[in-house]
Amino acid sequence: MRAMILAAGFGSRLKPLTLSLPKPMFPVLNQPLLEHTLNLLSSQGIQDIIVNVHHLPDKIVEYFGDGTDFGVRLKFSKEEEILGTAGGLKKAQSFLEKETFLVMNSDVLADIDLNEVLSFHKEKKSCLTLVVRQDADPERYEPIELADDGRITRFVGASIKNPPATTQRVMFTGIQIMEPEIFSRISSGKFSGTAEDVFPAMIKEGLPVYGTLHEKYWIDMGTRETYIQAQANALDGKLSLKAKTSKIPEGPLIVPPVHIGRECEISQDAQVGPYAVLGDGCRIRSGAVVENSILWENVTVGSCATVKNSIIGSNLSIEPNGTVTDTSKATD
Repeated sequence: MRAMILAAGFGSRLKPLTLSLPKPMFPVLNQPLLEHTLNLLSSQGIQDIIVNVHHLPDKIVEYFGDGTDFGVRLKFSKEEEILGTAGGLKKAQSFLEKETFLVMNSDVLADIDLNEVLSFHKEKKSCLTLVVRQDADPERYEPIELADDGRITRFVGASIKNPPATTQRVMFTGIQIMEPEIFSRISSGKFSGTAEDVFPAMIKEGLPVYGTLHEKYWIDMGTRETYIQAQANALDGKLSLKAKTSKIPEGPLIVPPVHIGRECEISQDAQVGPYAVLGDGCRIRSGAVVENSILWENVTVGSCATVKNSIIGSNLSIEPNGTVTDTSKATD
């Protein structure tokens, strides 16, 4: 099975950080988010992968190349004008159209067996299978409803004829399996979205669209809070990520769990942790505190400064006695 990773978006909710670094390159335990997605796919036998790119594409393409270093065969679909999820799919049609294929968002991390999802898809003879979760915040999203047999009976504003009386409200995880027939429903060279323009029409026509309920770990890292939370979850062992070994210095003020990059300098009386991730080359000066925060590479936290619940972009310095709380800081 081939796969497509949707990575062309602007990451607007993570500005100003995404102004200089595309979200798929955001470090997660000091490795790009997209690298963790590739690890998930390759570990389950999916090696032929295409990634659509638009915002700061060269930073992604130059890092990953043809995928050889990451155990996959990688191609990129560059969108000069952003095409949306459906438009991006259509542009990659020649790569995907020969067989059933997987599509997933680039900002999702999940503990998921994709082969089980594929088996469900085949068993149901589905043309589209969405991986869904119980909706903990039903007012946040437009309604998606799942019948007991796995049929999606309602997607946003569209529903099947004569829906069953009993359904459950679910949310879409951004992971899906599709049949190539979907390409006939998408116009070439124009902006369109799968959730907005394609899926509702398929539901309304009564096509076999199914949802498989995912109950294990999943997170969408589209905000500062969830980006920090995902790494805290990984540090706690709730999410298994393939990451470089972290060398934890000894000291009374290192408060686990933490992940510390190479060549970091941490003063003996600086507090690092809990839930701190330091990129390579960070310097934490005397009396400083870094807690529940992600520091990218070469960040300096000055003497007696405090960083909590925040993301600090590469090469930035926090002034001595400064306080950074509940924010994201990026280079100008």
